[in-house]
Amino acid sequence: MDKYTNSTWFMRIVAFALAALLFISVNFEMESDKKSLGLSTAPEISTETIENVPVEVYYDRENLVVSGVPETVDVTLKGAKSLLISAKNQRDFKVYVDLSDPEISMGDRTVTFKISELNEKLVATIEPEYAEVNVQERVTKEFSVEAEYNNSLLEEGYTAGQPTVSPKTVKITGAKDVIEQISYVKANLEISKGLNETMNGKATVKALDRDLNKLDVTIEPASVAVSLKVSIPSKTVTIAPKQTGKVKDGIRIKSISVDPKEVILYGSEASLEQISEINLPVNISKIDGDAELELDLTKPESVQKMSLGKAKVKINTEKIDVEDEDVEAVEEVEKVEEEVVEEDEPPAIETKTFTNLKIEPVGIQEDQEAELESDVASITLRGKADDLKEITKNDITLTVDVSNLDEGIHDVELVVKAPAGVNWELDSKTAKVSITQKDEEET
Repeated sequence: MDKYTNSTWFMRIVAFALAALLFISVNFEMESDKKSLGLSTAPEISTETIENVPVEVYYDRENLVVSGVPETVDVTLKGAKSLLISAKNQRDFKVYVDLSDPEISMGDRTVTFKISELNEKLVATIEPEYAEVNVQERVTKEFSVEAEYNNSLLEEGYTAGQPTVSPKTVKITGAKDVIEQISYVKANLEISKGLNETMNGKATVKALDRDLNKLDVTIEPASVAVSLKVSIPSKTVTIAPKQTGKVKDGIRIKSISVDPKEVILYGSEASLEQISEINLPVNISKIDGDAELELDLTKPESVQKMSLGKAKVKINTEKIDVEDEDVEAVEEVEKVEEEVVEEDEPPAIETKTFTNLKIEPVGIQEDQEAELESDVASITLRGKADDLKEITKNDITLTVDVSNLDEGIHDVELVVKAPAGVNWELDSKTAKVSITQKDEEET
């Protein structure tokens, strides 16, 4: 044994073997440590696509408008799987388009999507890679708003005035070439079918081109208040009691009166023109003395509604001796009585309604401006049929006196000038007037 231990080659072989064992042991421990830490000398490479990643656009938002940039893109990442999982879950990177150059020219251009704040060990591919964008000067202009509604949704017989808008103007901001395309600025009031009363609501404002296509602009305010005044024409007619049946023997009808004597009918102007009175049948066959009855009024089919549904009828009678009376004489008396009753009836009183009459402010001071919240009103005239027949809208004027008003909003009484011999009633006795001071340049 000493022979081998004293040999030089034996010692070399042993030393080499020990070195090899030590190397293997150290590397085995290092691999174990790496695996425990999730590390690998050859990491697994993978790809992952992240859809709908928001796109940010950098540009001068105060002076420019940029269009054509998609809201989102798809990003495909390639790299170590552990890094991909982190990027997908946290989405801590940004996709953007940079148009912040102050010297940028207006018009169409092709721009490349860029990515930032992404781990440098990952490789990104963006789909689409490019975008065709348009850069325009940012412009703001003021436009008047026109309210509109579907007139066919009004209940039959009802009419509506011109809708009023508040505020009457809006500011619209957008690309210069888009602003130049604006032909209409509309606020559409949504109403339900069968509308029969004044409506107040909010309406979204839209900017439209000449072909009624909606334009991509910013509108301030985005909605306006719209008021639509709804009314129905009316007419006052007499209630005419009509005898039906045969009176009992020994009873004579002296008079028949009705209370009230008139009823207001509501409906279209065309249907009301055809009606002069409402007949009220009174059955006298069961009457054996003075009586008071409450009878139903029959509404004509062409009328929407009436102011009342019943009327009281008062019947005055007297007893007669039939044996001493000649039949022909009795008939003659009854005939005369009917004529007397008709003569006692007052002449027919009717009504006539005019809608959308223009209200004119008078007495405006030189340094002031007057604006009416609603510059139209409706008026109902009441008088004899022959008098009303000749009256037209041109015979009536509505004014408000603003000569003594200070700056602010006022309720001013309407002044009516109408033909003599008729009474009138307004749908509103006052008008709301806004008084403002003119600019110095204007004065």
